[in-house]
Amino acid sequence: MRILLVGAGGVGTAITRIAARRSFFDHLVVSDYDLARAQAAVAALGAEETRFSARRIDASDQAAVTALLAEERCDVLLNATDPRFVMPLFEAALAAGAHYLDMAMSLSSPHPERPYEECGTKLGDGQFDRAAAWAEAGRLALVGVGVEPGLSDVFARYAAEELFDGIEEIGVRDGANLTVEGYDFAPSFSIWTTIEECLNPPVVWEKERGWYTTAPFSEPEVFDFPEGIGPVECVNVEHEEVLLIPRWVDAKRVTFKYGLGDEFIETLKTLHRLGLDRTAKVSVGGVEVAPRDVVAACLPDPATLGDRMRGKTCAGTWVKGVKDGAPREVYLYHVVDNEWSMAEYGSQAVVWQTAINPVIALELVAGGVWSGAGVLGPEAFDPRPFLDLLNDYGSPWGLREQ
Repeated sequence: MRILLVGAGGVGTAITRIAARRSFFDHLVVSDYDLARAQAAVAALGAEETRFSARRIDASDQAAVTALLAEERCDVLLNATDPRFVMPLFEAALAAGAHYLDMAMSLSSPHPERPYEECGTKLGDGQFDRAAAWAEAGRLALVGVGVEPGLSDVFARYAAEELFDGIEEIGVRDGANLTVEGYDFAPSFSIWTTIEECLNPPVVWEKERGWYTTAPFSEPEVFDFPEGIGPVECVNVEHEEVLLIPRWVDAKRVTFKYGLGDEFIETLKTLHRLGLDRTAKVSVGGVEVAPRDVVAACLPDPATLGDRMRGKTCAGTWVKGVKDGAPREVYLYHVVDNEWSMAEYGSQAVVWQTAINPVIALELVAGGVWSGAGVLGPEAFDPRPFLDLLNDYGSPWGLREQ
């Protein structure tokens, strides 16, 4: 297998460090708009690692990406950019006859009149609208295969297959006790993506109602996270799992809630009030610039925060239902300690936890364990091989009876 990785930021760099320890692929081309960043990711692996090379690419240039896939004879494109580049990369892979994987799906847009009640364009609609073309081409677009979405969806399928006879609710719950020394506000993940998912109307799915929206940061609840993280208040946030899980897993309700904290929420609200979350460019001294890109430029690169970070991050899926006629609740989870991920891989916990999952998925696709054609989410496949490989990679998952 020959892989084109687009994006050499925190997650992309972590992908290279994880993949370098595996033997399932022949070559991985690391590409980025900033060639020096791609070269740095490759150089960090050492001169003895010859399966990696660096190229420059503009992820928004569909034709250039298609040409690079052909030139490098790549079988698959792995998208490690932010969601605004999903569609050109997705279409470039199809045009080149390559498979495609991403960790975030095509962007949503709110309902023009009832944004906090009805869905407009949903996350992933742009990709699912092209499912027939992918199926006809006999190529696989495996979408949403990071940690959330991704591992959380695998947990949902596993629970449905092995832990429950009937499911009342699947709720993805994400929390952490991470701190970043020296910064009052320093998101551990891309601020561009964070703004997008946190300020858009959250989506909820109910079997009797379908998909609908609520106000940002709605329905707060305190969730007790494992391995010493403890109670964290979580709120509704727009996320792909709610759009993916109901397509393949039978449940009465699906939600996603994120532990953000009051200070983080207030900062995001302030950015919104000032219009600094906007992506449309404005003129500043004769220069056209998007306000959200200015915010991103003013904040530290999440990939550089590992040495200042302390604590753990937890991604997981809470499931409530019935087994053998009795009520049951479980929380399937994956915890990463930043001290461990920095010592073992040189990557901070949040980006490393995201990065391991597409590498596992690629290994399953390369070995023919996961196969298919069309636009499919992680929950469309057998979950057990994925979870077994997660253990084999040295990062075990857990299950807690609630």
